[in-house]
Amino acid sequence: FLVMFLGLQAALFYHARTVAISAAQEGARAAGAETGSASDGIKAATSFIVAAGGSDVLDNASVSGSRSATQATITVRGAALSVIPRWSPIVQQSATVPVERITTG
Repeated sequence: FLVMFLGLQAALFYHARTVAISAAQEGARAAGAETGSASDGIKAATSFIVAAGGSDVLDNASVSGSRSATQATITVRGAALSVIPRWSPIVQQSATVPVERITTG
């Protein structure tokens, strides 16, 4: 049973990590768009998490982001579901993309 529960826990953690990095990438793309903003990225990442299962996949998820003149970064943080009582492994993933901008030269 121990091996089975460890395997299940590893799968839950991996899935939560995959959802977090995908949400961060989706948010970073939205924030890095030419007319995008950090709040656009946060909204896109939050929507991705909800569509992927919300708190059934990533519990207590929080999304933060920033955008400068050259890059946009979105960070997703939450807890993976756990089959081990009183233990919630934390997942944190970030994605950074260059900001789309018109250049001359």
